[in-house]
Amino acid sequence: MHLIQILLPLYDNGGTPFPQEEFLRVRDELAERFGGITTFVRSPARGLWKGSPTTTVQDDIVIYEVMTELLDRMWWRGYRQELAERFRQEVLIVRSSEVQLL
Repeated sequence: MHLIQILLPLYDNGGTPFPQEEFLRVRDELAERFGGITTFVRSPARGLWKGSPTTTVQDDIVIYEVMTELLDRMWWRGYRQELAERFRQEVLIVRSSEVQLL
């Protein structure tokens, strides 16, 4: 079983918030394809990383999770690129972990 997490920014690089409709669209797309989704949207997570040796960049994000038996890497690669364009990101994180249900 694979757990896929998508980290979506709440704001573009200029600080403009993305419309709620964009998040609902992603939720609906994933729920339709995978039969369910978990969203962590109440308390945005904060991502920090070094933009350069002297600057730190931060993002407020929400996390969407789906689980699937088969990991279709080609589909995920294309969907990640599509989301990066829709959310105006140079890099958008989509990560997968193997999980074992207990």
